[in-house]
Amino acid sequence: MAKTAAAMVQAGDREVRVSSPDRVIYEATERTPDVTKLQVAEYFVAVEDGLMRALRDRPTALERWPSGVREGFQLAAGPQDKDAEAFYQKRVPKGAPDYLEDVEITFPSGRKAREICPTEIAVPVWCAQMGTLTFHPWPVRRDDVDRPDELRIDLDPHGETGFTDAVRVAGLARELLEELGLRGYPKTSGKGGVHIYLRIEPRWEFVDVRHAAIGLGRELARRDDQVTVDWWKEERGSRIFVDFNQNNRDRTIASAYSLRPVPGAPVSTPMTWDELADVTDPRDFNLFTVPGRMADGDPWASIDDEVFSLDPLLRLWEELPGGELNFPPDYPKMPGEPPRVQPSKKREDHWDEHGNRIEGT
Repeated sequence: MAKTAAAMVQAGDREVRVSSPDRVIYEATERTPDVTKLQVAEYFVAVEDGLMRALRDRPTALERWPSGVREGFQLAAGPQDKDAEAFYQKRVPKGAPDYLEDVEITFPSGRKAREICPTEIAVPVWCAQMGTLTFHPWPVRRDDVDRPDELRIDLDPHGETGFTDAVRVAGLARELLEELGLRGYPKTSGKGGVHIYLRIEPRWEFVDVRHAAIGLGRELARRDDQVTVDWWKEERGSRIFVDFNQNNRDRTIASAYSLRPVPGAPVSTPMTWDELADVTDPRDFNLFTVPGRMADGDPWASIDDEVFSLDPLLRLWEELPGGELNFPPDYPKMPGEPPRVQPSKKREDHWDEHGNRIEGT
């Protein structure tokens, strides 16, 4: 069979070459037809306004699925997954075009790297050529990569809870934010959860933003017993988990208008609060349906019009009981952090008051 000729996609003022344009990235479902590599690239152009609002001037990791999305395909989570079909690209790929800009970022380990920093729509389209479906921007801008300008609230269903439960809790979060004089912007995760973004003054460090998320989560848990900030899955039960650790350095969430690697090509879709309250199935918002929404404008068009102080949420962190919570396992041991051991496996006599393992136990 003859190889399909490359296609050229108009992306702003540039033409971007897309090889193997007919390659099927998403197979057809009962709800959606096949999605080709060319359609992915064209989708990013169609949602340019919202996608670039989410990515512009932000260091961005790429979630690449070069062979497409298929049942059984895995996303590499570390060196042990060297045979996985998909992977995260945290450094500028080889062969990047000369118009692609980058910025140096520092990982929790202290290592540094140059990461893609999108400045025009041709960059996401080129990333589609490289098999990228999901963009993972840092909550910082390139002029200060150590001071977040965004708080991200990740409402993650756990146990028997689902999307409609996350929507209900998102409504409670909206009420709390408004009580504190803050304005959040919601979107579907593209899977089963809900994300809420809040633009903040870039004057706090990552750990402060994380503490603000913990404060908000604890207040939501105080008001509603279906909410938790318990890090260990065995303690969460059937509750909505407020994933505070998504605000750590080098922890990212799928951007607005990113595709998600599950059947049907769903999109992490920005919404108004009223619209979100009526959504029952996030799969309705996918590569085929979301571009048409742009005719009415991006629901997040005003997100950059205001920035807010973290002080109200940091007061919740300071006032509500509980102290520090666990960091991700690849982080160095952090001050005040509880022991990194499942509660069901923990023996109190093996740990000191600071959460450090006692030598010899």
